[in-house]
Amino acid sequence: MLAIDDLHATLDGNPILKGITLSVVPGRCLGLLGANGAGKSTMMKCAARLISPASGGIRIDGRSQSSYPRRDYAKLVAYVPQHVPEDTPLSVVEMVQLGRTPHLTGALSAEDREKVVVTLERLGIDKHAFRRVGSLSGGERQRVALARALVQEPRVLLLDEPTSALDLKHQMETMSLVRSLAETRNLAVMIAVHDLALAARYCTDLALLSQGRIVAEGEWREVLTQPAIRTAYDVDALVGDVDGLPYVLPLETEAA
Repeated sequence: MLAIDDLHATLDGNPILKGITLSVVPGRCLGLLGANGAGKSTMMKCAARLISPASGGIRIDGRSQSSYPRRDYAKLVAYVPQHVPEDTPLSVVEMVQLGRTPHLTGALSAEDREKVVVTLERLGIDKHAFRRVGSLSGGERQRVALARALVQEPRVLLLDEPTSALDLKHQMETMSLVRSLAETRNLAVMIAVHDLALAARYCTDLALLSQGRIVAEGEWREVLTQPAIRTAYDVDALVGDVDGLPYVLPLETEAA
């Protein structure tokens, strides 16, 4: 569904992505891993058509992303940014309703409103429906942004660190929901995650980036190896599982 081929991207003249090739198929959840500056957010923005690649291609359902009119692309691809602005004057329900915009030919229908209500309830933010988005906590704003993306009913879902502002319980709930949506709605999901163990637990596939290149790709046992983690993060780590639940324990480095 989402295919990235030899993607190169620059920001302010600096090369950020250096020949990225990967794909995400429906029903799967690809976790993007890597240190700050590895290129995760840039890749997300390229896939969301917010940044134009320097070279290479991105295809959605076999077609170049540039061949889609903006409205049609928005029906297929939804993007949740890393940070949701605090200064928006919209209420939660108004913000989430914007996700229906690509599908509208007029006013919101009763069916559109029902989809908004169901999504608010599923994400546990229905109690905040008429609060201003800017009055919410960072984690609550993240869930509002996710709700807006879900009511868009995309086939590709791009999530840039959606758990970064969430507490432990809501991190697990969000990742479980995303995995479930990939499987039940047959979505192709690409999600940037900092917590390696969380990504290993909930993502079907992982891609580990370092300095704009993929250094490992596959299921978590293939990706989260000590050499790959050392390359990507410049730390050693213990990796394993307890009753099938993965763990990654970074080791202290000796002070110089």
